[in-house]
Amino acid sequence: MTPDTSKSLAPVARGVPKRAPASAQSIVVGSFASERVEADAAIAAPRIRRWTRRAYLPTLYAMQAFTLDRRADTRDEIWLVEHPPVFTLGHVSRPEHLRSPGDIPVVRTERGGQVTYHGPGQVVAYLLVDLRRRSLGVREFVSRIESATMELLAGYGVQAARRGGAPGVYLEEGEAGAGAKIASVGIRVSRGCSYHGVALNVAMDLEPFTRIDPCGYPGLAVADMRSRVPDIDAGEVASRFGRLLAAHIEKKP
Repeated sequence: MTPDTSKSLAPVARGVPKRAPASAQSIVVGSFASERVEADAAIAAPRIRRWTRRAYLPTLYAMQAFTLDRRADTRDEIWLVEHPPVFTLGHVSRPEHLRSPGDIPVVRTERGGQVTYHGPGQVVAYLLVDLRRRSLGVREFVSRIESATMELLAGYGVQAARRGGAPGVYLEEGEAGAGAKIASVGIRVSRGCSYHGVALNVAMDLEPFTRIDPCGYPGLAVADMRSRVPDIDAGEVASRFGRLLAAHIEKKP
């Protein structure tokens, strides 16, 4: 039976982001205010911001507001954050892939991709990048996100790879649990600028993934870094991840 999620879904408009609801304005301005920078932003490296745990919806509203308010000289940013438990649906997600959400809230978004889970122990990197300014196509941008993720994992001795036709990063053959997904990628592009990003499973309770068909694939196994690196430190991972993502974005096409 397809679950009735009508009470838990928070619809988000497609296309050009809209202003956050008035009730969220103070959260957006207070926590994630866009900063104006000088005209050299066109060549500046992305600014990296890191926050402690933040609720998903205020973060989403902040991304939309940042993207809506961007100017030609607005500096790109990478936001690193951890969310309380939440399921998010991409704009093409099918309801049957959300099998038994239980008490975990569900949010419908405008990003690409299908259903996924965010929760404690996961590092989420939101990439607010002017792709036109950097002469980056969407496919190349996603490829760079995946490359940065694989490089990070390799630095911890975890071998991972892409999978054709299924964006994200998966454990490579030869790894225990080969084929399991360890990072999900889903972005949205509005007026040539990206938002949303990549979620890396670091040290999570993976049980909520059993309540969904991760990324729309029934039975897809999911892994985290802790199963390979028992003493993994999520804070250290977040710092390294931000630097690697910035470096890969900065590479010339």
